Amino acid sequence: MENLNLIDSFLEFKELKNIDRPTMMSVLEDVFRSMLVKLYGSDDNFDIIINIDKGDFVIYRNREVVEDGEVEDPNRQISLSEARKIDEDYEVGEEVTSEVSLSEFGRRAILSLRQNLTSRIMELERNNLYSKYKDRIGEIITGEVYQVWKKEILVLDDEGNELILPKSEQIPSDFYRKGDTIRAVVYKVEMRNNNPQIILSRTANAFLERLFELEVPEIFDGLITIKKIVRIPGERAKVAVESYDERVDPVGACVGMKGSRIHGIVRELRNESIDVINYTSNTQLYIQRALSPAKISSIKIDEDNKRAEVYLKPSEVSLAIGKGGYNIKLASQLTGYEIDVYREAASEDEEDVSIDEFVDEIDEWIIDVLKGIGCDTAKSVLEIPFDELVKRTDLEEDTVKEIIRILKAEFE
Repeated sequence: MENLNLIDSFLEFKELKNIDRPTMMSVLEDVFRSMLVKLYGSDDNFDIIINIDKGDFVIYRNREVVEDGEVEDPNRQISLSEARKIDEDYEVGEEVTSEVSLSEFGRRAILSLRQNLTSRIMELERNNLYSKYKDRIGEIITGEVYQVWKKEILVLDDEGNELILPKSEQIPSDFYRKGDTIRAVVYKVEMRNNNPQIILSRTANAFLERLFELEVPEIFDGLITIKKIVRIPGERAKVAVESYDERVDPVGACVGMKGSRIHGIVRELRNESIDVINYTSNTQLYIQRALSPAKISSIKIDEDNKRAEVYLKPSEVSLAIGKGGYNIKLASQLTGYEIDVYREAASEDEEDVSIDEFVDEIDEWIIDVLKGIGCDTAKSVLEIPFDELVKRTDLEEDTVKEIIRILKAEFE
């Protein structure tokens, strides 16, 4: 019964931790042999037979038969009279094989055996988990949110292994509750205090790349290659793609019919705006595509300093810069060039500028106030006397002065 109880407890452990049968048998035998060496000084005259499937094991000891009174090593020798109690036909010099009961080892030895076995199985499981996820870095995994803390989320994979999604690797608008399903990429695997720690990420570029591979068969099959990804998680991303087949439009394939393919990715990334760009080795054309949706009039490139001067019509400047400056920032990162935006010189007739072009310098609510009094261009605001402007907008005098300063600087 002791044998059964001992093995049964670790059969449960084996099922829980998904340890393969040969490994489990090897660990069990190794632990038993360590105990035999500790008790008898050697294990080379013992045979251990383990049957994991039945939850049983047997230990046999081989001893040489010697004359009564000549036993020098009870572990390796047995007296003739003792041997004949097992079988009357034994003679001196023959080998006796007998089963060793676990109870012969004593309670202390059995307790030590259990502790040693538990320790070995735990160590094996830690090493298996580390090796498993070390090979999966860069892969997307799906897990269940088990616990939500201030600085991180504890996620369980389909085998019940604990994974960590730090706050720094979450998209700012991410919000999860216990029990939610979550997708993330395996970002890094570390050993901390002899325990494997699997770090997940939803902000890494690899996560966006894997999502494209899942949604776009041509990328998964290698017909389209992702050349580079830059992103501000949760806000905007730019993805440069290239096709090795002239018949395949890389941008169209990634976006899909009516945006069907990219829509799933955008939804997963909390409505992150994604620009898919056709990669080219032509620097001017690449910068032009990177600044999409703005339309560029001309570009001057300084190859030595990796800088580009981009000239646009006044109406295109805000598009090139983008909300929060994200568009121009990501375009610079994607192309590797520091991009400077300039307004193109305009004729007298087209010199006026829409008030919406100043959204990066003037708060949107102030622009709405100006529109509310019928001023939708810079000149229409400047044409109104200062006192009249203060009265009609009901804004602070300092605020109106700052608006005038910004608008005048546009025409200087």
